[in-house]
Amino acid sequence: MSRVVAKKPTGPANPRGDTAPPGAHDWVSFPDPDEDRTWVVDVTFLLSRWRCIYGDGCQGVLTGPAPELEQGCCSYGAHFTGDEDVTRVLARAATLSPSEWQHHAAGHRRGELDVVTTSEDGAPVTTQADGACVFLNRPGWDGGAGCALHAAALARGERAMDYKPDVCWQLPLRREDEVDGTGHVTSVIRQWDRRDWGEGGFDFHWWCTEAPEAFSGTRPVHEDLRDELEGLVGRGVHALIRAELRRRESAPTTPLPHPAAVPVAAPRRRREH
Repeated sequence: MSRVVAKKPTGPANPRGDTAPPGAHDWVSFPDPDEDRTWVVDVTFLLSRWRCIYGDGCQGVLTGPAPELEQGCCSYGAHFTGDEDVTRVLARAATLSPSEWQHHAAGHRRGELDVVTTSEDGAPVTTQADGACVFLNRPGWDGGAGCALHAAALARGERAMDYKPDVCWQLPLRREDEVDGTGHVTSVIRQWDRRDWGEGGFDFHWWCTEAPEAFSGTRPVHEDLRDELEGLVGRGVHALIRAELRRRESAPTTPLPHPAAVPVAAPRRRREH
């Protein structure tokens, strides 16, 4: 029997034979060996070659392209996940010197560390200085551009994720937990999409997990962000995820390529004015 093949596929080529639906990802789910929990993991993103291109073509998250500002996703204050997150970041920030942190003075406006404020929705966030996060060192500064917390951690031979707010070290990974009526938890590990920023995310001119230029790394995400992935799921579950991803990498059936390998117009949502 002959088979008709579409001349213009609507999604990425599927090595298993057919054209995948637009935006398709491969996933794997499995029960947690120690808890009443099911894990659902985005295989396509974790096997992709996404990399952070901050300072190397990142256009930022403003309403227009602004690579020259080198703000990355730091144009707004970072939201904290809770008191523990705030306490950890404050402790690390207190160790930064003026030579490590361009806005050291702005972060000590009352003679002591003052870098946390409250957002419109009542959540704790980092303060801003000159239109971006107070911890962001700007281009042209003697110490170099980038997150002061991140740079200080690396200079001291420590992990940046132990210095930065949770949302900052987790990006572009995202964990979502949902509890059903029986108390069973479903935990999803996936890429961070523009919708995860709320309404404002749809005003971004550019977002990295949908930008082909960000998928230019030499290693898969699960290798490049190994510590971050383990930090999200724990050591035991991380080992299970890694084993499955290695199996997928060596399997004769190739996983779906990431949709961002093909340029796609960023989704936009109209807002009332």
